[in-house]
Amino acid sequence: MDEHPIQGLMTTAMENLKDMIEVNTIIGDPVESPDGSMIIPVSKLGFGFAAGGSEFNGNSSGESGGTDSMPFGGGSGGGVSVTPVAFLIVNPKGIKMIHLDENTHIYEKMMDFAPKAVEKIQQLLKESGLPEKMKQQSSQQGKNESQGNQQQDKQQQDQQHQQEQKRKRDSQQFDDDFDQDYDI
Repeated sequence: MDEHPIQGLMTTAMENLKDMIEVNTIIGDPVESPDGSMIIPVSKLGFGFAAGGSEFNGNSSGESGGTDSMPFGGGSGGGVSVTPVAFLIVNPKGIKMIHLDENTHIYEKMMDFAPKAVEKIQQLLKESGLPEKMKQQSSQQGKNESQGNQQQDKQQQDQQHQQEQKRKRDSQQFDDDFDQDYDI
């Protein structure tokens, strides 16, 4: 079976993209500085690829209909975007990353300082005695809620008792009225 023309378009485009993209595109070749440090560029890579085509009926263009193959029209394309994002500096003192995007740098700094900030907040809370005050408040609130619940229970009992008394009075009144109406 013969290869479809779109397969050739896709193969050509993918081979060209493959030639443009390699590992050194993302992690660049190291550059040695005069002080002995190695500077390694780090980039962000994005690429896209598209292909499409259509077959046309040979009869409408004036060709004889003697063969089964139809004329083909198509195209393919691709694009690559390489954006530098940081430089990795390796020297005897250690490894350091310098971000070109300031937002990334801010997030990295926040992550570095987060544990220290939590420890500092805990220390300030202990010094202020706030946790003890909160415990006292919580226990006092629990007592108040308990007393409030007892009062609510008593009110409900009182209401039930009053309703029962009213039912008895109403029942007695009904009996008395019935007896008077029918001379019993």
